[in-house]
Amino acid sequence: MRLGVGIGRDSPEKLVARARDLEKAGVDILWVAELYGFDGPSLMGFLACATERVQIGSSILPFYSRTPALLAMSAAGVDSLSGGRCILGIGASGPQVIEGFHGVPFDAPVGRVEEIIDICHTIWKREPLDHQGRYYQIPTEKGLGLGKPLKLIDHPVRNRIPIYIAAIGERNVEVTARSADGWIPIYFWPERADRVWGKSLKAGAAQRASDLAPLEVVASASLAIGEGLESLRDAVRPTLALYIGGMGSREKNFYNELAIRYGLEDSARKIQDHFLAGRKDEAAAEVPAELIDGITMVGSAGYVKERIAAYKEAGVTVLNVRAIGKEPMKDIELVREWIDA
Repeated sequence: MRLGVGIGRDSPEKLVARARDLEKAGVDILWVAELYGFDGPSLMGFLACATERVQIGSSILPFYSRTPALLAMSAAGVDSLSGGRCILGIGASGPQVIEGFHGVPFDAPVGRVEEIIDICHTIWKREPLDHQGRYYQIPTEKGLGLGKPLKLIDHPVRNRIPIYIAAIGERNVEVTARSADGWIPIYFWPERADRVWGKSLKAGAAQRASDLAPLEVVASASLAIGEGLESLRDAVRPTLALYIGGMGSREKNFYNELAIRYGLEDSARKIQDHFLAGRKDEAAAEVPAELIDGITMVGSAGYVKERIAAYKEAGVTVLNVRAIGKEPMKDIELVREWIDA
């Protein structure tokens, strides 16, 4: 199991210091989030020059806001600056961001993923790009005037950069297990993950090419080690309420659907009802304690060790921690020690 940490947002000076401290603490992967803030590749390139060993991953780059070729170019650029340490993490994001911020239709997220993977691999191998897919035609048969197949001018450090897919839907997870190098689910609950994604993962794995390494599984959890940390456990409630209750509409909310698939249908409905009515405190109060227990690592040293074991047992190969305790770096160092043990 490898250890990952999100780098967060801050001034350039603080980001450099944080990245170097995390690298010294034994972190294996630094993840850069984009959301609808500053773009991810800029910070990834900055971190590449500020670090020496740690891998640098995007978690995630929305693929609707970029052409497949641009995704490949950005990853190859970061990979070159870092000496082969890039992980290209991509995902669909959601209609609120894609349509509301980027102004492009949110359509066919599952079908696009495999085409994007194929296009990236072609570009990194410096082969002329002539892709005729359902969603991407390069160059199009209809013609773009002077359009013709081109190959990347620069020579990538690697001709196969790892591609990790953020996915929680059944079909998207199956495609990820079939074609990607890694999988980034959200709110991974070790004890209940198999009931939600087991069938899709097995179906995808059965179709996986023999030359692909086993799928990396990335899970994230808030972390704090110590006694009497009930307030920190409750601190995750507003974010969970936001995603389960407000990230999308009543008709389409991927995170609400995930809570239902975890067996929390009544709570998911109440959270959404409160949140969409503007009662955010009430929505947070409805977040079940069992969900918080399942997706966080906040508690005594013994408890956190048990949670690490649970993630390992569930097949997690990359454990991302968000340290929220009083001594975050110390907690990260402890987890590094326990993972190795």
